[in-house]
Amino acid sequence: MDPKRSLHSLQNPAKRPGADGGNTPTPPGRRPSPGLGEAIDQLGRDIQKLRIEFERFFNGALPFPPEELRNRVQTQLRTLRNTSGATPVDSFRLGDMEARFNTYNELFNRRIRDQEEGRHPHAARTAAPEARRYDPEKGILVGDSVDPEAAESLYQGLAKNPGEAPRFDLDSFQTYLVKQAAAIRAKTGCVQVQFRLAADEDGKFKLKARPVQGG
Repeated sequence: MDPKRSLHSLQNPAKRPGADGGNTPTPPGRRPSPGLGEAIDQLGRDIQKLRIEFERFFNGALPFPPEELRNRVQTQLRTLRNTSGATPVDSFRLGDMEARFNTYNELFNRRIRDQEEGRHPHAARTAAPEARRYDPEKGILVGDSVDPEAAESLYQGLAKNPGEAPRFDLDSFQTYLVKQAAAIRAKTGCVQVQFRLAADEDGKFKLKARPVQGG
């Protein structure tokens, strides 16, 4: 063996196999999950489609609720929850998608129950028009408590924003209204607080609150 050659090899370890970073295997668990981001994107599109399809059903454009699509979304959520190697961003996005689906799902189930109580899917459209008890765009008064039907009226209005969903369920939203009303009453000395939905320049509804002195 040539002594100079051996010395040169020791002084230049990068030439030995596996010594440079390009040839060193990536440690286990460091590789991103291929296709996970695309799967979460598809889940988001399916949840949005589910919302639209349910609205079509409630408006009479579909004869049956889109249960097949709902089951597919539930299967996607279970599969993605059990997928290993998700990044923190993937986990955050998946949690947001799951919360959005749960909000829609609770609203859909409630509206289906309300519809079934009429014994006919189109009973509301064939019966004589009935005045709305609560109009979220005109305003709903809240004092020490809030009528659950009034809270649901505001909640459903927010849930109709395209591509969005309330960040909490209906019961939490009702509690939020009562707490907000109590804080505004304590600050202003008003008797009640009016909550209403107002559309912004993008056409999305926002919740507005205003103190009301009269009863």
